[in-house]
Amino acid sequence: MTAVPCWINTLLFKSQMYGITLIMDMFFFLWILPSVRAVEGAKIPWEEVSGYDENMNTIRTNQVCSVFNNSQNNWIRTKFIRRRGAQRIHIQIKFSVRDCSSIPNVPGSCKETFNLYFYESDSDVATKLFPPWMENPWVKVDTIASDESFSQVKLGGRVIKINSEVRSFGPVSRNGFYLAFQDYGACMSIIAVRVFYRKCPQVIQNGAVFPETLSGAESTSLVAVDVPIKLYCNGDGEWMVPIGRCMCKAGYEALENGSVCQGKKLISISLCVSFI
Repeated sequence: MTAVPCWINTLLFKSQMYGITLIMDMFFFLWILPSVRAVEGAKIPWEEVSGYDENMNTIRTNQVCSVFNNSQNNWIRTKFIRRRGAQRIHIQIKFSVRDCSSIPNVPGSCKETFNLYFYESDSDVATKLFPPWMENPWVKVDTIASDESFSQVKLGGRVIKINSEVRSFGPVSRNGFYLAFQDYGACMSIIAVRVFYRKCPQVIQNGAVFPETLSGAESTSLVAVDVPIKLYCNGDGEWMVPIGRCMCKAGYEALENGSVCQGKKLISISLCVSFI
């Protein structure tokens, strides 16, 4: 599967990606006001700010930077995202993290990682207090670290190194879910998030038509399509392991990639110039 993404701005992803269906292509938080986060002991909330990427383009980010206070627990979450029949969800996150060693007099509690969570629901039920801002009921996907951190300040603003990480989770079975990001002591910015699932497109192979099929709940899942021969849709949205094939009856020939059998034209014996 090939992908050619085109990053339009800090909040919007546009792409032409084989086997991928976007669920949420915009970084959109339900709560942007102080109710966006659960803060226990911290006084500095997540906030929307401007900065520069490595190419000195102006970008808008959601950042938190409360590294001088211990025991941070700052959360921000997405709006309700419908899963659209998907069993496994993929998330691509663009973010930046400040290098703790570049911050003067920073305490040892400074972090360079954050946590990603999800919460399933059949409807949009979230409030400022529900679900509670903690692991269980939120399900942890992973602790995410940056490949590159930034430490520079140039041209009157922050110069940040943008990281891109992809994670996935499943199986999911409710009508939709929320994503949440937990900061526990980092100086970081979340720039953009893309949520998608993978599917195998309709294909004609070995004389049979296989319909569009969503990938399975696990990254290693193979979803069999039996019509009556078999073809498997893997976790990357690619067809594989063909078993069997359709054959035309005697007197017919396969056309249109083997999906149509057409009667062969009769050839008069008078056209033959030699016999064996």
